[in-house]
Amino acid sequence: MMRIISIKTLRDFWKRYRDAEKPLKDWFGTTEAAQWQTFMDVRQTFGSADTAVVASGNTVTIFDIGGNKYRLIAAIHYNTATVYAMMVLTHKEYDTNKWKAQL
Repeated sequence: MMRIISIKTLRDFWKRYRDAEKPLKDWFGTTEAAQWQTFMDVRQTFGSADTAVVASGNTVTIFDIGGNKYRLIAAIHYNTATVYAMMVLTHKEYDTNKWKAQL
């Protein structure tokens, strides 16, 4: 099982975008039940998941949420089975790529 830090990031987003609540809760439940060891394991669960290198030099994983309407950016630490939900963005916010500089 993966440990997710923190649901507050998800909750704060779905309070602003009510239609994001169910897909984010679905992502949370699926992710929590997963036993990912590598990015390929993530891809087996979420076929559209992708990765990006951000300003810090770290690699993050990007999940499509709500039928590609939103993006969830997470850092996955496979060695500790921990997923850090860093931010959720609208498609428009994601497309600016400004988020990469923040991470």
